[in-house]
Amino acid sequence: MTLSIPRLLIAGTQSGSGKTSLTAGIARALVRRGMRPQVFKSGPDFLDPTYLSLAAGRPCYNLHGWMMGESHVRALFASACRGADIALIEGAMGLFDGADHTSLEGSAAQLAAWLGAPVLLAAPAGGAARSFAAMAHGFATFEKEAPVAGIIANRAGSEDHGRLLAAALDHAGLPPLVGAVPAKALPELPHRHLGLVTADGDSVPDGVFDQLASGIERWLDLGRILRIASSAPPLAAAPGDEELKPREGGLRLAVARDRAFHFYYQDNLDALARAGFELTFFSPLSDERAPEQADALYLGGGYPELHARELSRNQTMRESVAAFCASGRPVYAECGGLMYLTRGLVEQDGARHDFAAVAPAWTKMRGRFAALGYVEAELTADSLFGRRGDTLRGHRFHYSELLDDPADAEGWDTVYTLRRKRDGQTEREGWRRGRVLASYAHLHFASRPGAARRFAELCVEARVA
Repeated sequence: MTLSIPRLLIAGTQSGSGKTSLTAGIARALVRRGMRPQVFKSGPDFLDPTYLSLAAGRPCYNLHGWMMGESHVRALFASACRGADIALIEGAMGLFDGADHTSLEGSAAQLAAWLGAPVLLAAPAGGAARSFAAMAHGFATFEKEAPVAGIIANRAGSEDHGRLLAAALDHAGLPPLVGAVPAKALPELPHRHLGLVTADGDSVPDGVFDQLASGIERWLDLGRILRIASSAPPLAAAPGDEELKPREGGLRLAVARDRAFHFYYQDNLDALARAGFELTFFSPLSDERAPEQADALYLGGGYPELHARELSRNQTMRESVAAFCASGRPVYAECGGLMYLTRGLVEQDGARHDFAAVAPAWTKMRGRFAALGYVEAELTADSLFGRRGDTLRGHRFHYSELLDDPADAEGWDTVYTLRRKRDGQTEREGWRRGRVLASYAHLHFASRPGAARRFAELCVEARVA
């Protein structure tokens, strides 16, 4: 079987090159033409996908070669594209940046190669003329596996500047200029830490995406872009993935989702639903208590530090989460979820806010990130998502640290040997007590065979225990 769908990968020369604005704007412009774009984000990003989802009106899926592997990437791509008539993939960092500085591993270019996706390269053009063609030549010839099919000059000057850049590319026999977007021609999207602020209906009004679409329609040649997307060759379908087939389960999973907790890979949530879970979302900020009839609890990442006072004041919620953790039912908490399970948060100025007090540690905020990078977790004991010796891959990015090691307390241990991709250094992580597992690592368990089903089986065991 083959998949024939027009597709593009919108990449940049580096971070901050305007990829999210361009991809979201193109997606909304296509929606306004009556099309159904399916959007994807390269890399372990939780923020950009929220913009792409709102712009396209469909869930955005993360794709990552190192975390997922080629088979899962291709199977997920094909599955998510059902009902769509074009696929748009936003790159991460620069086109060739990823999990390894000497290969395509984990880069947007690797995805373009695996998925046969033509690349649109967004490049800064301010203050450049023929030198713009030299830069484009470097990207177009650096790796033959990821062919650049078109160039977007971002933050350009006048329309005359755009014509000059187009002529320079054409004279050098390089991919064509498909548009030149002047500086400040598109609305700014707010940023926090290393990425955008999470987008929702309140923080980013729908009108922003229509403004982006209008700018795209004004400054880019959408017809040419669609022709480039349609030039993508048929894609051989990935082998059938048993993990993509739904199972009957009758289980209920309570997932924290609000302004404080919202970092989830859509693929992970889908995998849990296929494993037999009905997902119920609740708010640790505003709800009175966690869903009491759930079989398991999932506390994802987010920004609990920005809402620490509010979270602390909701005492009934904190007590209900602690009671759930003591009930013997599975609880999985990652990054911000881990922070919420600790005794509380210590801000940089020393102010303290009480949290659920499940894990015997305090969390302290730092002025810069405490960890950033890809990690592989090898299980040192049977746990929620696998057996001893199994491995799962993911990513860490956090500004906080634990002031105490929960594993030093009675009843707690660690079940991960966490290996950093960058330098191979390892550490004990994945704090566990009973069926409660908490970690700073955001793991992509959907790509690990049997992981979601293992979680479901432990929920069944807990029901009869």
